Order: sequence, then structure tokens, then C-alpha cells
Amino acid sequence: MAYLVVLVLDNPDRCPDVLRAWDEAGVPGVTILESTGLARMQKVIWDDLPLVPSVRDLLGARELHHRTLFTVVPDEEVVDRVVDATRRAVGDLETHHKGILFVVPVIRVLGLKPRP
Repeated sequence: MAYLVVLVLDNPDRCPDVLRAWDEAGVPGVTILESTGLARMQKVIWDDLPLVPSVRDLLGARELHHRTLFTVVPDEEVVDRVVDATRRAVGDLETHHKGILFVVPVIRVLGLKPRP
């Protein structure tokens, strides 16, 4: 069974460290999205935006983004390596403002090829 590993990384500056660590752990590829959590958006809306914000105001607000990284790995051994590598790159995820990592079983995967 394959596994989807998702990391919502609180500090985008740590992204290169995580990518290097995941590569060394044997991750076949990573998709990276810029993301923002609800708590941060509420802070932006209440603190920084005009009374009636425009879409430009919402999108141009202070830079309060995360990076969401996800990958599909072939087995639990790689999952364990990715979790350990993530901890080494960003620290204890139980510490506030580090990020959230979760793993979901994947029933079927098409297009996941092993590295050459």
C-alpha cells in the first residue's frame, strides 16, 4: 500500500531544508502549494483590511502564508524516513508554529514510478 504524506509547513523559509531532507529520505517527488490557514486569514481580515475589502485587498494583504508539501511514497519504511527527516529539518512538530504532518493510506496510485 502507498501513503500520502502531507506537511503544512508554518515557516516557508524552512521549505528548502525540508525538500533536501525528503530527497535524502527517498521521496520520489513533491508538490508544493502556497497556503494560508483560517486563523491567519481572520487576523488579516480583522487587523489589516478596510471595512469593505476588495479582492485585491484580500489577496494583497500581508504575507502570511504556509507551504503545503505533499508526496506519495510506496511503503511505511519511506513514511518513517520522511517523518524523521521532517523532524530533523524543522524540529518538533508538537511545538507551536512548526507545522502539521499527516499520513493517509492510498488505495491506488497511477503514475508513481521509482527513481532511476
